[in-house]
Amino acid sequence: MQFLRMLFTWWHSQTLGTALTTWRHGELVGMDEQGNRYYRDKNGKSINGKTRRWVVYNGDVEATRVPPEWHGWLHYTVDETPDEAGFEKKDWHQPHRANQTGTPNAHRPAGQEDAASHRAGYGSWSPE
Repeated sequence: MQFLRMLFTWWHSQTLGTALTTWRHGELVGMDEQGNRYYRDKNGKSINGKTRRWVVYNGDVEATRVPPEWHGWLHYTVDETPDEAGFEKKDWHQPHRANQTGTPNAHRPAGQEDAASHRAGYGSWSPE
């Protein structure tokens, strides 16, 4: 079953193609606290003059699961991995929370709760 999920879907981790590319060309450079693994091309193969970098998620593929320190490395903002740079979490850093969009816990700007009640009295426009 795991093989079929890998063959036909990408949202549960890596596809078969990503697994083969990682096996053949990937050099593991680190892991985060969620178990995501970060790779760079061991042959120096580049995209736009920069060595390829990628993440293999531990579980569902969701971009918000990449912590800020690794996000900077993945997007070429910094050249050193958090391990190489000696990154230390501060006491004000928040633990990861899954994307809350579409749930009751989603962020709602001030006034959002009242907006629906104000619109309730309006009907759709129709030409007369």
